[in-house]
Amino acid sequence: MSTPLLQIDLAKIFHNASTLVARLKSKGVSVTGVTKAFLGASQIANTLLRAGVSSLGDSRIENIEFMRKSGIAAQMILIRTPMLSQTDRVVASADLSFNTELDVIVALSSAAVKAGKTHGILLMVELGDLREGIMPRDVEKAIRTVQELPNVRFMGLGTNLACRNGVSPDNRNMAELSAMANRFAPTDTSAQLIVSGGNSSNLNWVFGGGEIGCINNLRLGEAILLGREALNRQPINGLFTDAICLMTEVIESSIKPSKPWGTIAQSAFNGASNLDDQGYINQAIAAVGRQDTDPEGLHPPNGIEVLSASSDHLILNARAKKLVVGSTVSFQLNYGALLHAMTSPHVAKTFVGSEVIGCPRPELQTLPSAAQIFQSQT
Repeated sequence: MSTPLLQIDLAKIFHNASTLVARLKSKGVSVTGVTKAFLGASQIANTLLRAGVSSLGDSRIENIEFMRKSGIAAQMILIRTPMLSQTDRVVASADLSFNTELDVIVALSSAAVKAGKTHGILLMVELGDLREGIMPRDVEKAIRTVQELPNVRFMGLGTNLACRNGVSPDNRNMAELSAMANRFAPTDTSAQLIVSGGNSSNLNWVFGGGEIGCINNLRLGEAILLGREALNRQPINGLFTDAICLMTEVIESSIKPSKPWGTIAQSAFNGASNLDDQGYINQAIAAVGRQDTDPEGLHPPNGIEVLSASSDHLILNARAKKLVVGSTVSFQLNYGALLHAMTSPHVAKTFVGSEVIGCPRPELQTLPSAAQIFQSQT
């Protein structure tokens, strides 16, 4: 087994996705499965579709193109404002895109006319987190612009919270989005607007008795893959938190002092060392580092502590038990560590389980590296 390795359990991902889809359906909310964390890998994308997600969303057009080439049949949504330089590609591969810039929408219209297609436009509204979004006072003008352009169609409104500044979804900001959706709803009741209230950070609000209003869609990635809500990273009842784990190999294990000695200057990444003196410890090194993942986002097994990391080394305190060189240590990950590891060509990826509980386990499969994916698209 080559390490570092992400072991991805499709059965657990299927369970998490289908559970969330069912719970949200009872609230009148559909799920867009977010595929960016795993580069649009068909094994996971198809698992999400079988679990009942209504569409697939990604922030990179390259991943959407890859899923199209993999034969995945689903509504594809670009969930980041398109680059002006990529509008032709967006129209060619995405059914719908999230937008904030009128110049980009004009370019999408031109590309859609040229391609003989109609492209869906969902306008993102700024509601306080200060990432992307049109200011509420400018939404009506933006809608009119979309409606006047050929080959693009106004499909709905959305917002994004908790990503840049941690602004939480609540009844106030969700009611503001609902009010806008009500105001600009089409007179044709068969053409219901998509009102995408946010991401995994919205789950506390939804399941905590929030006033749903017109919100009818959420974009979920972290909650499905890691089984946690995105505000406090607490486990979601009934979901697996270990659907994906990072396996690493121990390359050194020795008894060493816990406190460095000598003249102390800056380290490669973390400034000057300020480790507490714990005497001698069972120190171990795992063959994984900052080039592979975010060490601060790794959760070790009980009895093991992550001390620090360099580019290629993860320093551990094994505490009571000395680790054996060549043995494997498995970590759970937060979303940042998962995103970094999943998109690193230095981390192998294998699939176990089946997307349907009870089916035979398939042979381990290898997820293409980012380099292989990008090469296949050129």
